[in-house]
Amino acid sequence: MAFAPFDLTGKVALITGGNRGIGLGMAEGLAAAGADIVIWGSNAERNAEAQKRLAAHSVRVLIQTVDVGEEDQVVEGMAAAEKAMGRIDTVIANAGIGRSAPSFAEMTTEIWRQNMRSNLDGAFWTLREACKSMVARAKAGDPGGSLVVTASMGALQGAARNQAYTATKGALLPMVKGIAVEYARYGLRANAILPGWVATDMTGALQSHDKFNQSVIARVPVRRWGQPEEFAGIAVYLASDASSFHTGDIIIIDGGYLSF
Repeated sequence: MAFAPFDLTGKVALITGGNRGIGLGMAEGLAAAGADIVIWGSNAERNAEAQKRLAAHSVRVLIQTVDVGEEDQVVEGMAAAEKAMGRIDTVIANAGIGRSAPSFAEMTTEIWRQNMRSNLDGAFWTLREACKSMVARAKAGDPGGSLVVTASMGALQGAARNQAYTATKGALLPMVKGIAVEYARYGLRANAILPGWVATDMTGALQSHDKFNQSVIARVPVRRWGQPEEFAGIAVYLASDASSFHTGDIIIIDGGYLSF
């Protein structure tokens, strides 16, 4: 039998914020590897576009309108996804926002709460509900599952005017490690991905900012912005049997930026 650790046929992957950017890049990689896909997104037009792109891979695609900042929507959405697809093997908590302030001293409680609501609370509820589903399946005799969270290299850096955003991303790292330790007995794995400067809607204004490109992107050893599709490979790896012994890790994908 041929060695095919990256074949995801028969597996189901759920990606929050999967209708654009890094989330969609990961979803397309997973679909190309044979996984059926569940996308959580709040924009109907983007959801429809993502569904069309993913369906081209001849896999099942379920689109759900879920605001991860609302606990009841996350709980109901996970249950509905499992019922519709039959199982959930991989959950990628990718949805998030980036709300900055003119300065830390001028940062409002509203900005702080907005970041916490989507980036930290949303990831917590998503991973918690995924754990419930996967543990129940393991106790029924079918162990295994992969939990992934999209953090940021900002979790390891100081970022002026973005303390609220980076605080959420930094908090995800010990959460993931704790999940990895607690749920390994059920065959669950949990890992965090830390993207660098990637060309997405969130970084749109910076991509055309000459000074930023000259002072920051010029420091990236590969000398360019990352692209969403460059996260397809890590998503497939973490969803596959190839990563069966890989858990509790912080995986940096930044073109070498933090190493320079």
